[in-house]
Amino acid sequence: MDAPISPAPDPASAPARYNRAIGILATAAVLALLYFARGVLVPITLAVFLSLLIAPLVHRLRRIGLGRTLSVLAAALLLTVAFAAVIGVQVVRMAASFPQYEETIQRKLATVNEMTVGRMKALTSEATHIIDRHPANATSTIRQRMLEQPDTSEASNPIPVEVHEPPSNPLQVVETVLGSVWAPIEVTGITLVVLVFVLLEHEALRDRFVRLAGVTDIRLTTFAINDAGERLSRFFVSQFAVNFGFGAVIWVGLATLGLPHALVWAALAAVLRFVPYVGVWIAAGSSVVLAAAVDPGWSLAIKTLGLFVLVELVAGQLIEPQLYGHTTGLSPLSVVVAAIFWSWLWGPIGLIVSTPLTLCLLVAGRHIKALSLLDILLGDTQALTMPQTFYQRALSADSDEIIARAREFLKRNTFAAYCDLVLMPALQLTWVDRESGAISQDQQIKVRKAVVTVIAELSGDTRTFWRRKRRNPVPDDQGIGRQLRQQREEQFGRWQGPLDVPLGSVMLAIGLGSLVDDLAAEILVRLLRDQKTDARHFSLEDLQGPIPPEAKPASISAVYLVSAFPSEERQRGTQVVEEIRRRLPDVCVVTVFLPGILLQPGSSARGVNIADKSATSFAEALHICRQVQPTQS
Repeated sequence: MDAPISPAPDPASAPARYNRAIGILATAAVLALLYFARGVLVPITLAVFLSLLIAPLVHRLRRIGLGRTLSVLAAALLLTVAFAAVIGVQVVRMAASFPQYEETIQRKLATVNEMTVGRMKALTSEATHIIDRHPANATSTIRQRMLEQPDTSEASNPIPVEVHEPPSNPLQVVETVLGSVWAPIEVTGITLVVLVFVLLEHEALRDRFVRLAGVTDIRLTTFAINDAGERLSRFFVSQFAVNFGFGAVIWVGLATLGLPHALVWAALAAVLRFVPYVGVWIAAGSSVVLAAAVDPGWSLAIKTLGLFVLVELVAGQLIEPQLYGHTTGLSPLSVVVAAIFWSWLWGPIGLIVSTPLTLCLLVAGRHIKALSLLDILLGDTQALTMPQTFYQRALSADSDEIIARAREFLKRNTFAAYCDLVLMPALQLTWVDRESGAISQDQQIKVRKAVVTVIAELSGDTRTFWRRKRRNPVPDDQGIGRQLRQQREEQFGRWQGPLDVPLGSVMLAIGLGSLVDDLAAEILVRLLRDQKTDARHFSLEDLQGPIPPEAKPASISAVYLVSAFPSEERQRGTQVVEEIRRRLPDVCVVTVFLPGILLQPGSSARGVNIADKSATSFAEALHICRQVQPTQS
């Protein structure tokens, strides 16, 4: 017997695997570079971000007559002096005043210890006493106490030993102090030097980046760079303005409350507020600890915490949305994940610059096609379109989520717009997958049930529909449109209403032939009935059947011929219109040929030339209804 022949490897899959491997290796190399080269990259990154922050100041200094070099040096010097004056002087004064708070701190620590650890010890002691009194534990308790007694036969008097370090000389003290502060001083110095050179060579750096990105299309590259630079600079300046104002209000508030060194805590709050979500509360916690150390009671600490909560609510909920809103385009989850990621790579500095760095990656993802994955992962834009979301939720049988999203849409739009922009395109996605065999029968049933639930819920007759469905279930292969139509027939009769009606008061909606066309016709009927119009859903078979003797053809003002999306059924649209004119010669024939996902609503879609009016959306069909009915009634 011959051995089975294994299938030959697909040659087209080899480049894909190679590209995937190259991408994984490149990502690992970039992460390793970011981690091991953080000593070099952190000052450069800080310098670049600071250059975007103070670039407007440099431009203004140049407008008043200062040269490039003098403007850059003046801006950098102003930044350094302001930082040193606010932070350095206040920190020295605060360190000198700490000893006078020692007694208050010790007393409050003792109080907190008594309220927490002390009560826990008391509870443990009481539990131990109860266990020792239990008879079952008497023998074990005696044995334990005997083991705990020291063995006096081998005991010896211990000899106390004391170890004394030699006194430090002044040189060692200076070395210790410099060693503790040298690292931040080094980073600050390198950052300022790089900042000066970045500002001096701002235009040259931009030209080099354009050269690296490619000179084949300078217009697009320049647009991307300018757009990214303007967005980042606007964001940094706006965020700096909000944080500066936040710090100023905190300074005034803490000074009014009487908290010592209010300026240093306000500056700390302004800086830490660049850290998303947690930075401001770190500053608040530090200020509350100092307030508890200064005040013998707890009122100052409570007032300090209340001040931070109040100012943060005003800044975060009122000022920021009005000033720059959500212009970052970052999703809240990506901001949190970015803070964790960059703090793991670069420590506290990474936590501070996490949002700007992530924003840079988002801008790169929006302008560079190869990095579009970053825009999908980090951006706050919807990853799926509304029809795709509807289809995905329907496949998952998640009708509640579809209805919740639909209600959010309906707060700003009409139900007709929802059917045009969401429901019908989603049904075309289902139809395409069904025709190609991509979805199973079980998935089709889930989609059908989800669509019926959504239409019934949004139409306001959910209870009636499901009560009748349980009493008289409708076959699944009959089509959604027929199911919903049968609901109305059970309520109003075979002809969905009385036949003795005023002339020109009835409008008919007829599907062009497919099951989806019947559903579209049923949706149009519901939309028309919501407009207080006597609309009824008929099929082509009903049109070809005998007319009831008591029916008056003159009572019908218009017939809507509905097609859900471009399909083979539209090719016989002319024949159907001719049949309608033969049976009902005086009615207004309106073709409603919906574009689906192939065309946008309102764009040109081939209809039937012999029809009186044509529409490419439900909204346009409703507008035609308002035009036709008054003249025919």
